[in-house]
This record gives sequence, structure tokens and C-alpha cells, in this order.
Amino acid sequence: MEQRHRVTDVELMTALAHPLRGELLRHLMAHGPRTASECAEVVGSTASNCSWHLRQLAKFGLVEPVDGGDGRQRPWRATIVGLELGELADDDTMRTAQLAVLGSALRQDQQLTQRFLDRNEEIPPEWRDAGALDSYALKVTPEELTGLAEKVDALLRPYVTTIREDAPPEARTVHAAFRAFLWLTR
Repeated sequence: MEQRHRVTDVELMTALAHPLRGELLRHLMAHGPRTASECAEVVGSTASNCSWHLRQLAKFGLVEPVDGGDGRQRPWRATIVGLELGELADDDTMRTAQLAVLGSALRQDQQLTQRFLDRNEEIPPEWRDAGALDSYALKVTPEELTGLAEKVDALLRPYVTTIREDAPPEARTVHAAFRAFLWLTR
């Protein structure tokens, strides 16, 4: 099964730290090929701005144009199934870029969650009831936490939009996020 793209280059990490680029990449990974105009509607930007940022992502091999498009209506697709940022780096520049990428992803996660809550009356009951917004306080060692995260990844990976080929016709794109970290008190 395809693995996430491991980011080790500070230039790529810095490019991904731009919030719009991260949102565009996550949108293409979640929903498949889209034109810059279609992306612009979703991310709240202009088609020309999205097109420019998509070209920047393409320079790093993260997205590519889909054959068959015509000039202005050229769809783009993600070439990766996800990103792996690794452990926070000792290098200040890399660590700053990693934190910016993670912050952008967290903001989008919060936006999607809030949108789900705000518009729950629009969601068909079977989808509203199928969702989960759970949190847990776990007592684990660092090794157990690493193992738990690996098990969750293995459980979810077969359903990742860019990987799954056997989805039933009624399947829809669902946002799933897993965060686990040391509980810090004030």
C-alpha cells in the first residue's frame, strides 16, 4: 500500500508551510482531480492564485496536470497519498516550517469540524449518525503511543481516498483526524 511522502527537504517544507498550498494539496488528495477554478471555490481564493500555487506544488512533484484538460480548464491531481513530516527537527528553519505546516493542517481540521457542527441539519441522518467526535485521555508509554498510532494508520490506510479503488457507489469522502500527544497542563 502506498506510503505517505516523507518530507526531509527544508525548501519543500517551507513551500508547504504556505496555508493555501497545504489546503490545495489536501483538497486534491481528498477529492481527486480538480481545476484551479474548482479549487478556488472551495478554498476561497481566485483561480489564477490557485493555479500559481498548484504550479509551485508541481515543481516539487506533489501535484501534476491531468491529461485531457484544455488550457484554463486543466485539472490537477495529487501525486501523493499524504505527507509525513517526521519528528520535529533540531534545525530552527526546518522546525519552524514543520510547525507552520502542522498549524495549517490543524486549522483546516478545526474548520472542517466546525463546518460539520454548524451545518449538521443539512447532513443526511445516516451520515450525521455515522460520524464520531470522540476524545480520550490515555495512559501509555512513548513506545505504546507509537504503536497505537501505527495501528490506527494501518486501520485507516485502506480507506484513504487516493488509495481506495473498491469504494461502493454510495461512499463519500469523510474527514478523519487522529491526534495523540502528551497532555500538557498550563
